[in-house]
Amino acid sequence: MSDLNLLSSQKLFDGQHNQYQHQSTATNCTMTFSVYLPPQATAETPVPVLYFLSGLTCTDENFSVKSGAQQWAAKHGIALVMPDTSPRGEDVPDDLEGDYAFGQGAGFYINATQKPWKTHFNMYDYVVSELPKLIEENLPVNDKKSIFGHSMGGHGALVIALRNSKAYHSVSAFSPIVNPIETPWGQKAFYNYLGDHLNSWLPYDTCHLIKQGNNQLPMLIDQGSADDFLEEELLTDNLVDAIKEAKYEATINMRDGYNHSYFFIASFIESHIAFHAKYLK
Repeated sequence: MSDLNLLSSQKLFDGQHNQYQHQSTATNCTMTFSVYLPPQATAETPVPVLYFLSGLTCTDENFSVKSGAQQWAAKHGIALVMPDTSPRGEDVPDDLEGDYAFGQGAGFYINATQKPWKTHFNMYDYVVSELPKLIEENLPVNDKKSIFGHSMGGHGALVIALRNSKAYHSVSAFSPIVNPIETPWGQKAFYNYLGDHLNSWLPYDTCHLIKQGNNQLPMLIDQGSADDFLEEELLTDNLVDAIKEAKYEATINMRDGYNHSYFFIASFIESHIAFHAKYLK
């Protein structure tokens, strides 16, 4: 545990909810993340891991406090890992206009190639490589993992799973940004982080990856019909079209009357964790 600084620890559903800090080589700054270890997790019985990626403006604490996920993780014997959404700190660049959809709190789970962002904004490498290695070396978990997320985090989870389909057993998302190269949020972030070449954007676009015929893995999507961001930023219909075109097997639920909030996530979190448990256990 020498690489991890324990910030807090709470008993929860007979398991332990811990918050840690560590110095990240991927993001070149101090990163914070939370972990829920279910009561089944011991050195003798390591458990599988489900990673949750949060959306714009969130930290590791939003999902931890609001989702109610820990009770279902305890039931199924699955650890939850909840990273921050971006690098942070005085030395980390931010949007000078205060745009919540860009800069700190909005890492988009990509590896930036443009200055001044490329020194710190490498959340793709952080989630795919550095964080799992740290978790598996220091906590009572095995190497079985799945991933899910919300909004920008849903985008991150889908892209990461599709690009690393042999590393993850399943993927799901709440209200994901599925076609960011066609949205205002995605276009601003990708232009600044990645430059103006479309070819550098495409590997971070779920619809493009599915159309390219990437290896299939179990996928579940829940989207609220009353989501204010549905038509301009999320573009769920584009994902439906891409899945049909590629003959990709996925479940996409349009939930009548639900919006973009954590009330929506809390309403369906049990089904998402049960979905992942089928493939992790």
